[in-house]
Parts: sequence; C-alpha cells; structure tokens
Amino acid sequence: MEKSLKEIKKGMASGLPIVIGYFPIALAFGILSKTVGLTLNESVLFSLLVFAGASQFMALNLINLGVGVGEIILTTLLVNFRHFLMSASISRKIKKEFKRWLPLIAFGITDEVFSVASFKKGTLNKNFMLSLQLVTYLSWVIGTGFGFLIGNILPTILKNSMGIALYAMFVAILVPEAKKSKEILILSSLSGLINLTFKFINILPKGWNIIISIILASSVGLLLFKKGEKKYE
Repeated sequence: MEKSLKEIKKGMASGLPIVIGYFPIALAFGILSKTVGLTLNESVLFSLLVFAGASQFMALNLINLGVGVGEIILTTLLVNFRHFLMSASISRKIKKEFKRWLPLIAFGITDEVFSVASFKKGTLNKNFMLSLQLVTYLSWVIGTGFGFLIGNILPTILKNSMGIALYAMFVAILVPEAKKSKEILILSSLSGLINLTFKFINILPKGWNIIISIILASSVGLLLFKKGEKKYE
C-alpha cells in the first residue's frame, strides 16, 4: 500500500507541469466551442471522450465550416495516428502484471504524458501512469467547462474575435517545430499548398481537402524519412 501511494504521488507530481500548461488551453477550447454553437454538455463531453488538444481545436474549425461528421472523425483519426505508436512504445515499459490496464493507459496518452513517461527510468507502474494521466485529464475536462462558462460573461465582440484563436493555436504549435526541423517546414508548407490547390480546384466534398493533404504530405514525409535513414547506415 505504501509503495502504491508513493507511485501515485510521483505520478501526480510529474503531471503538475502538464496541468499548468493544459488548463489555459482548455479554457480557450471551452470559449471557442461556445462560439461555434456547442452546448456546455457537448463541449465537456468532447473533452471527456476525445482528450486531444490540437485535434479538438481542428474539429471545432471543421464544425464551424459545416463539414460532415464522417470527415471530422477521419481527419481527427489521421492527426492522432501518432498515438498508436506512442502507446505501443509505452506498453513495452509497462510491467506484465499491469497489461490489462493498457487500454485505459492508451486512452490517456498525449504528447506531454508520453514525454514524461518515456524519460522515467525503469519500468512503469500502473499507479504512476494512471495518476499522471488522471490529473492531466481532469485539468483538460474541467478547464473546458470553465472556459465555456466564462464565455457566457465575455462581451460579444470578444467572443466573436476568439475564432482567430483557432488559427493562432496551430501557428503556435507549428512555428517552433518548423524552426527546429527543415523537414517539418517543408512538409507543412507542402500540406498547405496541396490543401490550397484542392480548395481552388473545388472538386472534393467539404472536409476532404485537409484529409487528402494529410495523407499526401505524410506519404512524402515517409519517403524522406526512409532516405534519411539510409544516410546513416
């Protein structure tokens, strides 16, 4: 029991920096979800079931554009596909007796949680992982609810202007990564160019432009990654 409590405390302590980062972003998501017409229950349920920051912001933008449910689900799946790889990597560090907890642990994997868990030395205890994920999950869900409620008291002009925060969010995510990697800069530019081309041609249904852009840019990235590996063989 004492060992379990120790692991739970470690997990919660490790998750605190993530909580500090998640909460204000969740507030923004809650405010934005109100501006696109979602209810409080829908907004909170969104965060409860999806729990994927950038994808949720992107989905809001697609909802605002009137894109169909199928296209939104597929786009979110493609953007979050990396979570399969992260979950597979983490599962190798989980002790055998805790394998039955893997589905729940996989649900709580985010980029930040994966980073913390990956740098933890030795095997991962379920108490550590679940407590780490629980505090980050709760901060995201509670922050969403608070953000929606705050949206009720904000001036109308300010709420309407929050729509630009969607684009600001993606720029804030993309620019630092593009500065670190030439490949990311090239692929993100290529994806934007493909999307712009399809939008100009206007031959695809709403929402499919971004899906095709993700698939094509990812395929190019896979080829570049393979070439990069050969250089070091």
